[in-house]
Amino acid sequence: MSTCVNYEALADALATLGDADAAAEYHGALCGALCVSEPEQIDLLHLIESDRALPASARPLLEQLRAETFAALIDEGMSFQPLLPDDSVALVPRTAALASWCSGFLFGLASRRLDLSRCSQETREIVGDLTELTRAAVGDEVDVNIEEGAYAELVEYVRVGAQLVFMEMHPRPTLDPTESSQLH
Repeated sequence: MSTCVNYEALADALATLGDADAAAEYHGALCGALCVSEPEQIDLLHLIESDRALPASARPLLEQLRAETFAALIDEGMSFQPLLPDDSVALVPRTAALASWCSGFLFGLASRRLDLSRCSQETREIVGDLTELTRAAVGDEVDVNIEEGAYAELVEYVRVGAQLVFMEMHPRPTLDPTESSQLH
């Protein structure tokens, strides 16, 4: 893969399906689906409500996004980031995009049967919090720095929460402590 898929490129690709405003929601749905399915099992068009066929020109970008997102989710360095508008965009549309991302994530999680009662308490809390965040909006606070700080904290919570849900659904094999790692 040459360059990483960014928010604007995803919005442009989704515009060919008639929904340029769905980039955050699409990425959230992709992330949720990756929590419960293997990458190759995910229908890239099913993640967006569209009656149009996926244009051949958009498929490589969506496949690249799927691969990049999966790689970030499995990265032990926790490099995963939700795909959201750049910080140069006004706070209100960024907050709406964050709410859409959360909504998409929940949609993706629901793409496969998931029994939350079998999940850890932490995962159930994260899913509950993401459900609440689907209603996120900018408050009446007059101090932009406070609002920006709150937004940054929410994005970080969503980032880590999505990573933790993924890690619970895709546990890494643990090393057998009885095996020696010494070289002889």
